[in-house]
Amino acid sequence: MAHADTDRADTPLPPTAREKRSMWGALMNNGLYKGVTDVLFKTPRRQFLLLASFPLFWVFFAHLGPIIEMFYISFLDSYPPAAGYEPQLTLANWSRFFEERIFMIPFFRTLGFAFTLTFVTLLITYPVAYFLAKHVKRKNQLLFLLLLLIPFWVGEIVRTYAIMILLGNNGAVNLLLKSIGLIDRPIPFMYTSFSLGVGIIYLTALYMLLPLYSALEKIPDNYLEAAADLGAGSWTRFRRVTLPLSREGIASGCTLVFLISTGYYATPVLLGGPNTTVFAESIAGFFHVAGDEWPTGAAFSAIMLITTLSLTGVFLKLMGRDGKGLMK
Repeated sequence: MAHADTDRADTPLPPTAREKRSMWGALMNNGLYKGVTDVLFKTPRRQFLLLASFPLFWVFFAHLGPIIEMFYISFLDSYPPAAGYEPQLTLANWSRFFEERIFMIPFFRTLGFAFTLTFVTLLITYPVAYFLAKHVKRKNQLLFLLLLLIPFWVGEIVRTYAIMILLGNNGAVNLLLKSIGLIDRPIPFMYTSFSLGVGIIYLTALYMLLPLYSALEKIPDNYLEAAADLGAGSWTRFRRVTLPLSREGIASGCTLVFLISTGYYATPVLLGGPNTTVFAESIAGFFHVAGDEWPTGAAFSAIMLITTLSLTGVFLKLMGRDGKGLMK
């Protein structure tokens, strides 16, 4: 074996391998290469900045960049600028929201819808997440999650039309109610707050379910067993153990659903009616007309963004990571 190892070590490398080794050796000894690598990787701080440069670039230009541009446009008196005209800065676009009260109705309706539907979505998905995390065998949980994810592989429009098919006058719900004799003529579900609520809950349920499942799945079973040994009933165990320990999942899920609910546009247009106009539809109206209305649409978008982020910040503050707040 020793002779074999010696022979293998003495065996000359193929020409390609020798060329690669000599190429890398020449590169490592190159002064310019050594100088560049020393500059880039000399300290851990520089290494971190190099690794973080692309993610930071992506976050700024793909996420923060458009928002900053929207805020800038909201202070212009005209956009896109006409040839030979220099747009002027103004606050008229922002003040219009407060001066014309007609825009207040869809604004507060949107917030009311978002609050209500977020709470209802939490009530609906929490038992599902709890059952999946605590009563389904671990080896089957992935399969159940996959089944829940399948409807979300299609787009928002397709899922919205599915709700329209279910709730239409000749939809599955009315046909079922009629077949069992509960109604004589179709119930007008469509173009109401009910149809809009069902659609948004259906579209956002997954964003609530996954954070809840993740939080509940991490709760050790022996915590609940210890509480039961101390005489705590099922409701007490839920209120004093399960609910506080799932606080972060509730906070994450409610935040996602609330923010997403305030920004939906296609679903309210397809499922809602004249009495369910949301703020996103009002904003879109400014971008469907001449360009001088775009700054107003940008200002209204900024107002909604600031409001929703502020409300979300207050909610997260109330939830608190220390177990105080809403769970007290």
